[in-house]
Amino acid sequence: MIKYKYVRIQGLELAENTMYAKGIFSMCWQLIQNDVMDEEDKELFKEIDAWFAETLPWPEPCKRQEKVVCFFKTENSEEMMKMIRPALWLLERYEHPYYVVYTNTPGEIVYEDQYQVAVKVPGVLQIEKMQESWSPE
Repeated sequence: MIKYKYVRIQGLELAENTMYAKGIFSMCWQLIQNDVMDEEDKELFKEIDAWFAETLPWPEPCKRQEKVVCFFKTENSEEMMKMIRPALWLLERYEHPYYVVYTNTPGEIVYEDQYQVAVKVPGVLQIEKMQESWSPE
């Protein structure tokens, strides 16, 4: 079994400032701002968000609104993943697609604490042509 160092929950939509897939907090806040969630679910997410705000340090690059993306460290993310499960449930309840991405190579780390890393978003997205089919037909 492969051991991964980092995990991120992200959606299909791109964040305007980074042009990178939005993270779970941005997706849930967008559902609230678009008035998709009912009041009880809004309160549930706000409690989740408050727990993370109290528990995790706020990365300096995020405070400065730099083009960074955050990943949880898997080595000590058990409690965080337990606390984020209700937010995953909310995404599912409102049929908002998401992916749980595990990696050992998130990118250039510009911030790190006990729980998370922030990585620089690549400056230029590369779009490459599709490879020739390797199928014999």
